[in-house]
Amino acid sequence: MDKLPLKKQTNVGLVSACLLGLRCRYDGTHKRSDEVIRLIKSGFTLLPVCPEQLGGLPTPRPKNRIVGGDGKAVLDGKAKVIDEEGTDNTDCFIKGAEETLRIAVLNKVKVAYLKQGSPSCGCSRLGSKRNGTVGYGVTAALLMRNKIALIGVE
Repeated sequence: MDKLPLKKQTNVGLVSACLLGLRCRYDGTHKRSDEVIRLIKSGFTLLPVCPEQLGGLPTPRPKNRIVGGDGKAVLDGKAKVIDEEGTDNTDCFIKGAEETLRIAVLNKVKVAYLKQGSPSCGCSRLGSKRNGTVGYGVTAALLMRNKIALIGVE
């Protein structure tokens, strides 16, 4: 992975909690990123968020996917977030995105380092590298609409 850019315009950012090694992914695992850890060691403050947990979903939880578009379409009421058991979790994903934005606004965050591929945090790809589609997760879309820079992390 290329080195992650350190945004100098702010000293506080958001980060997907799973990238810090917190076991909050749908399957109870994490995706710890050494590059993100290096950012913290360099003096950059990153506030961990898990939008899916902030929206009220448990860990572990059934895997979710966006049906009918991407996170932008979910926010516009044109798509839904459905888990592999068929449960509509759209409201939880929107609530989690709103809570994440609230944290960002309260802390004057200008940049977010988000887990690529996630239906919440994906910054240009939803799903796996091999089978993913182009698009934004629900939280990523809301942060982008509010002028917060997004950096996707594998």
